Amino acid sequence: MNSGRSHQRLSHGLALTLMLGVVAACASGPTHAPSRPALRVGTSGDYPPFSDWRQERPSGFSVALVGAFAADQGLEPSWVRFRWPELVADLGAGKFELASSGITVRPERSVAGRFSVPVLRNGAVLLLRRPSQAPPLASGYPQDMGTALAELRAIDRPELRVAVNRGGHLERVARALFHQAQVQAIPDNAGVRQALASGQVDAALSNNLEAPLWAEGLSGIELLGPLTRDVVALYVRPDRPELAAQLDAWLMAQEENGRLPELRARYLGPGAGGPTAQPVQALLAATAERLALMPWVAAAKQRSGKPVEDTAQETRVLAAFRAEVRKATPPGETPPSDAVLDAFFQAQMDAAKRVQQRTPVEAGAPTFSLETQLRPAVARITARMATLVARLPAHLDEATVRELARDWLGASGLEAGEVEQLARTLAALRGQPRTHRGQPQELRVLSLEGEWRWRSAAAGHGSVRGASLLPRHHAPLR
Repeated sequence: MNSGRSHQRLSHGLALTLMLGVVAACASGPTHAPSRPALRVGTSGDYPPFSDWRQERPSGFSVALVGAFAADQGLEPSWVRFRWPELVADLGAGKFELASSGITVRPERSVAGRFSVPVLRNGAVLLLRRPSQAPPLASGYPQDMGTALAELRAIDRPELRVAVNRGGHLERVARALFHQAQVQAIPDNAGVRQALASGQVDAALSNNLEAPLWAEGLSGIELLGPLTRDVVALYVRPDRPELAAQLDAWLMAQEENGRLPELRARYLGPGAGGPTAQPVQALLAATAERLALMPWVAAAKQRSGKPVEDTAQETRVLAAFRAEVRKATPPGETPPSDAVLDAFFQAQMDAAKRVQQRTPVEAGAPTFSLETQLRPAVARITARMATLVARLPAHLDEATVRELARDWLGASGLEAGEVEQLARTLAALRGQPRTHRGQPQELRVLSLEGEWRWRSAAAGHGSVRGASLLPRHHAPLR
């Protein structure tokens, strides 16, 4: 009898437990699909129109760009704020997988991470409150670069106070350009404009996209520049090659299908310039990035007693480059011949040796290990170049490539003949139309009309004219 009652109480208890479980499940609402994988992204939040974090979430061109990439790849961006002086350290500490904040390609950053193909180009611009008794600028903004630099040298005096954001690319530019003026590095980028507006300083260094915004509402301000030619890209951890490859493929597809130009126009306006995430332009940007490391490579070789020329290393690098290009070539297509590839990359190595031989290391430059830091950084850039060679359009016009090379490599420390050789060997990679499964490949034509609207001011040349031919198999990635 007691056993039957115990069994009855146990049954009632189980039923009550099940019922409460059902009620709890109903109260919690419908079940949700698992959330998308997170992508941790660093951004500064103090650099409009690239990154502005004054609201609950960041906004701006760099934020929208990564947001679009994440949506297409099925990822959920998780934003992490960084300060410019800590960018490299935060990336190395793993606080984020990539950083997107209008980040300029610089050699010390190349040592610590991977850059994507370029997303745009810009240049440093000085906002100047000229004393009333001083004569106005000889020409209006934008000036050609030679004129702008001559004007800057004329005003570089001990009494001039120049504000710049601390820890970023522009602080290095300011200290390289001004030899007598008082350069004041301010931790908060917004504080740089405030210092100019309040009269604490006479000038502030910005870029051609931010400077016009800063000048709004300020009286007596003149713009001087562009003073540099800079490349902006996304910045990826060195141990995430697959993420960098995804980004590069996606960016080039968005350049082709028009989404990247639309984002530039929406957030940056006409000053954003023309296409950058195209194979030829990206190859030239990678060449410049590689060459920028060479003074440090030379210094590391000197410290270890190694000569500039290392034929055994060059042989290994050539073989690895050929293998990387073959690996990246789409199925059914034929890569450039070994002879053409060797001529192209030998020209790259020859240019690198010349920079090593004649470019002194700046006083106070950081010291890097040749084997554990510099060569791995160079290898990362070289691997990206191999992938870009495999994505080159089916035919390249040498004259167009030459003009682009003069523009993109103008500040790389090369002589005119060395730039010509790089352009010639690059164009030869696609000297004949490619075939796909035995048939001439169908082509798309993308106009290069309007390449760098500010380029004529920066370089003193006319706009690039010609056509960039992209193979059909590079369909937009979604």
